[in-house]
Amino acid sequence: MFALLLILVAALFALGFLHPIWWVAAAVVYGATRNTRERRGGRSRGGGPDPGDYRDYRDYRERRDRQRRWDRRYSRQNRARRQREDRRDHEPHG
Repeated sequence: MFALLLILVAALFALGFLHPIWWVAAAVVYGATRNTRERRGGRSRGGGPDPGDYRDYRDYRERRDRQRRWDRRYSRQNRARRQREDRRDHEPHG
């Protein structure tokens, strides 16, 4: 299927030397096929990365970073309170 589209784009490009409107047609066909492949989310034959995998990793990385920021903020806000409680727990009762 892809080979047929490639031949079609090449033929339209070659016809563009006769009349420039064929170059526009070749660009439209090429753009439509690229857009269709990206929308389907299919993997290219070249073995390149799947766009879905990148999106999943990006979501994971955002969640991980958000969790780290939350942990840092929480630990900073409560560090002094925890230290006071620890001192109180270790004081001799008398």
